[in-house]
Amino acid sequence: MNYLLTYFKGMAMGAADVVPGVSGGTIAFITGILDTLLESVKRINPSLWGVIKSQGLKGAFVHINGGFLVSLLAGILTSIFTFAKLISWLLVAHPIPIWSFFFGLIIISVVHMLKQVSGFTLARLGLFALGVLVAWAITVLNPVAVEASYLNLFFGGAIAICAMVLPGISGSFILLLLGLYPVVLAAAKNIQLDILACFAAGAVLGLLTFSHLLSALLRKYHDATVIFLTGLMLGTLGKIWPWKQTLTWQTNSHGEQVPLLEQNISPLNFEQVTGQPSQLLFAIVCMLAAIALVWGLEKVGRRD
Repeated sequence: MNYLLTYFKGMAMGAADVVPGVSGGTIAFITGILDTLLESVKRINPSLWGVIKSQGLKGAFVHINGGFLVSLLAGILTSIFTFAKLISWLLVAHPIPIWSFFFGLIIISVVHMLKQVSGFTLARLGLFALGVLVAWAITVLNPVAVEASYLNLFFGGAIAICAMVLPGISGSFILLLLGLYPVVLAAAKNIQLDILACFAAGAVLGLLTFSHLLSALLRKYHDATVIFLTGLMLGTLGKIWPWKQTLTWQTNSHGEQVPLLEQNISPLNFEQVTGQPSQLLFAIVCMLAAIALVWGLEKVGRRD
């Protein structure tokens, strides 16, 4: 039953990782499995060979908490391959409701993370402001056109997985900035094994190295790390804002016109500026649904 619950949490992480602006690490944090994930991954190191020689493969599997990792990875992959097409379609066909849902998801996640901090000092408030500033700076960067070579996909996977594990920064958004997001998303939709294998190899390398750093920070400087990550999360809200006006367009690899530069506008002015309905009431319902979902996941994580 625990493995099944971990599988569903992995599905939630995978769904979040598909969307630019939402972090799977945030889902791991609010469901109470981030520490377990980091500790399990951290045990995959050269010393594991000694465990294999002394206890065998079964002992090594238990040592790295293999049942947890397999269940979580299965959920993440199931979600990515299942929801990649659905989320891609929703972002195009119904952008305001889906971005409103993610906006609510981030807001309640910020509240949840701040509750993990034991106290607020001037230094911690400074770290919070720094996190907001860093995330805001990242979100206003313009995407660059990186060639989708195997080498770039490998390093893109290594960088993106760090952001995917890190609460507050979206790995998908990092891929978007690198110009690799459409390539990786299309590979997930069409099961292009060469691209996926190259990306996955980089992701494994990045995860095995970065997990040690993040785990040490959370262990030694828990409150400072959490409040900085919360600032990162809050700083991404500008990217998630549902009501946007497209300023410039670009042509993607399929010859379709997609937004390149956008600016946030008020939902009250949205219909006048764009000629499209603001869907304000529906957006509020979606935000509240996201808040209810995270509240439920928090209850499950606390019970576990």
